[in-house]
Amino acid sequence: MAQPRCRSVLITGCSRGIGLGLVRGLAAADPSPEVVFATCRYPDKAQELQQLSKQYSNIKLLQLDVVCENSIKKVVKEVEEIVGDKGLNCLINNAGINVLASLEDVTAETMLTIYETNTVAQLMVTKAFLPLLRKAAQLSTGMGCHRAAIINMSSLAASMQLVQANEMFLKVYPYRIAKTALNMITRCLAADLKSDGILCISLHPGWVQTDMGGNMAPLQVQEAIPGILSVLDRLGEKENGSFLDWQGETLPW
Repeated sequence: MAQPRCRSVLITGCSRGIGLGLVRGLAAADPSPEVVFATCRYPDKAQELQQLSKQYSNIKLLQLDVVCENSIKKVVKEVEEIVGDKGLNCLINNAGINVLASLEDVTAETMLTIYETNTVAQLMVTKAFLPLLRKAAQLSTGMGCHRAAIINMSSLAASMQLVQANEMFLKVYPYRIAKTALNMITRCLAADLKSDGILCISLHPGWVQTDMGGNMAPLQVQEAIPGILSVLDRLGEKENGSFLDWQGETLPW
């Protein structure tokens, strides 16, 4: 993202944690994107995000509830009015929720709630922004955030091959299963949209100390963000459809 080629970025779930950190990191970059669309459910309550939007003129704060169809339609229209024929270069599907639910505790209701927000919503938001991503893709060549890219925030917990190596994730059945399904969305989108020149990856942002990550996480938000932005900046055709971590390492599905 340090390169000037990425004109516009939209991030979901920006009121706190990694989403907020990404907005701050992108706005402070030199050069930064022409416009950073920072979305969250309750912008009026997102004080840190509001302060950032006053500090940086290229931050546009928009209301978005990713599980509400009307909210998605409204924000797409708002973004289109700003970007016009240039389209949207980069969509970062960051919004998500988590609850502790082991095998003994998990319920159908919890599974469905987490799946709706962490999986279904990501696909529906992406689908809604496809016309704007396609517009941007038509204006450039190659693959990457400079042209058109979809970044799905996944998790190490989603890796099926690493289940035995990370037994602590057995306490979050709904979250990890939903993220594994999100990884399949990434694979499907990467294959489906390759001919349009739109890149799609899953990204594990690191185990970060956020409201979701908890206090035991080894990484601070400010430590992870530069790595994440560096990974996004280097994305190309060979990374399309991949599962990467915040340091650019490939993770097993």
